[in-house]
Amino acid sequence: METTSSSRVGTQPAEAQTPAPAPAADHPQPPDAAAPPVPAARRAAEGYLRADFPWYGLDGAFTGPRWLMQVAAGADGSVEHGSTGHGDEPSARGEIATGEKERFAVVVTVASNPLRRTADGTGVLEATSVSSAAWLAGSGLLAYSWPGQMDHSLRDDWLDQQTEAAWELADDLAGSDWSTLSLPVDGEPTPFHYRESEFGWVLAGSTGSGVHLGAYGRGMSAYGLGFSVIGDLAAYE
Repeated sequence: METTSSSRVGTQPAEAQTPAPAPAADHPQPPDAAAPPVPAARRAAEGYLRADFPWYGLDGAFTGPRWLMQVAAGADGSVEHGSTGHGDEPSARGEIATGEKERFAVVVTVASNPLRRTADGTGVLEATSVSSAAWLAGSGLLAYSWPGQMDHSLRDDWLDQQTEAAWELADDLAGSDWSTLSLPVDGEPTPFHYRESEFGWVLAGSTGSGVHLGAYGRGMSAYGLGFSVIGDLAAYE
């Protein structure tokens, strides 16, 4: 996988009707970096229902709150990926900055897409992969991270730097920053790439149903999680 911004998967809110623009070449932004979703702005299910691939969430062993986040579409308007949340809805100034305990896990479902066109329709982007899921999970975690003692005016610069680092890590899943973790997906043991940081944990892998999975969280151990196809999105509304 080439380390270029052209291969990164773009993001777009579920309620938007136009395709997402191509990511900026210099400083790509993580999902909702400027304004992370808040409880009053939960995404509607319509965007999820447009997808032609199955959505994943935590399996039935998780009995806490579930909520929809966002979906993103490609240049042709087709849904490429989206996220579902579990536990406490996180805020950017959460546990790291305030000391308040947040327990959440977000599951990112990425369509396995061998051919993605650029926004202007004149070229193609690199196929989605496990690295795509790792990138979206890593940048998603950053969107809800705010180091203690950091001034608001400095966070954008910090976020740019950390987002680029997250991409480099996602492009090197065989590197020493990652370990291997086996977790059940639809009841089957599945290998995931896994890493921890001061901000939380990130993991990424593939399923047997044509999608890649990423996940990130804080306050909930990744070791006890399991994933399954979401049978009814009403459980997340």
